[in-house]
Amino acid sequence: MKSRIISLTLATLTTFACHRASAQAKVDFAKDILPIFDQSCVKCHGPEKQKGKFRLDTKEAAFKKDKNDNTVIIAGDAAKSDLYRRITLPKGHEDIMPNEGDPLSKPQTDLVRDWINQGAVWPDGVVSKAASNTASSKPRNEPVLPKDFKPGDAEAKAIAKIGQAGVDVRPIAMSVPWREANFRLQGSNVTDAVIAPVKDVTSLVELNLANTKVTDAGLLAIKALPHLQRLHLELTGVTDAGLANLKGLSNLVYLNLYGTAVSDAGIEHLAGLRYLRNLYVWQSKVTEEGAAKLKKALPELSVSTGWDLKSLEKKEEKPAEKPAEKSEKKEDKKEDKKEDKKEDKKEDKK
Repeated sequence: MKSRIISLTLATLTTFACHRASAQAKVDFAKDILPIFDQSCVKCHGPEKQKGKFRLDTKEAAFKKDKNDNTVIIAGDAAKSDLYRRITLPKGHEDIMPNEGDPLSKPQTDLVRDWINQGAVWPDGVVSKAASNTASSKPRNEPVLPKDFKPGDAEAKAIAKIGQAGVDVRPIAMSVPWREANFRLQGSNVTDAVIAPVKDVTSLVELNLANTKVTDAGLLAIKALPHLQRLHLELTGVTDAGLANLKGLSNLVYLNLYGTAVSDAGIEHLAGLRYLRNLYVWQSKVTEEGAAKLKKALPELSVSTGWDLKSLEKKEEKPAEKPAEKSEKKEDKKEDKKEDKKEDKKEDKK
């Protein structure tokens, strides 16, 4: 009985020690945390875009205090850190981070929690890939939103009308007039008529119409949005003719035309958009030649045309051997066998 109690006690102590060691395991920022930020956070909180005026690409930016002297990361206390609160919100919550794509997994949020509780140590000089790439490149011109902007009288009514379609036109951050609207979740219910009120929401800086029934006619509403910076039109019915309505979007930085019928002729309408940096035309009719031509007009533009599947499917084929070559190989093999047998006999005699 005594030996059994001792065994159970040892087992309990061993389990406790393992749990304690696990809980005290030091989180390596560069190895464990930075890859999470790079993959899931920097897209909306980095050099290109700063939702909520918050960045996670450098140490200085991540721990910068707001006007109320608060920080999103409170070293030593994950429970009071807004960063940890946001990454653990349920999927679909309007404040969840990341706002796009899949939420972080439980092991990932646990790593961030432990990192914060252990003091949120961010070694000097360690930055995200995005920040590193920006630092190594020459300074670029970026669109600047007017500080004295005031929404028009028709904006509130237009936002209410859009809300009736189940779409929330919300601020991109607290205490700023700029807004974003995501129609993607409504899918095929979104038509040109549904997005028509958008023309009066001049505070829009981001608009997602992906996977909707919007056509060229619907883009007339977008034509009147001078401050728009990001536009998703992937998997819609827009064509070359519709892109003519984007010529006046002088602040546009990002445009996604994946899965549309747009061709080289259509993207020529974009040549005057000097701030355009990212264009996605995968599975459209745009060719490499058309993309190259646009890049000549916009040297800082990155055009993603996707994989060239045909070239990937091509395999190197070995030339068929001629009959004469085959017979020569057979003869060579016979001679080799004869020589091997002679050598074996000599060895046996020895």
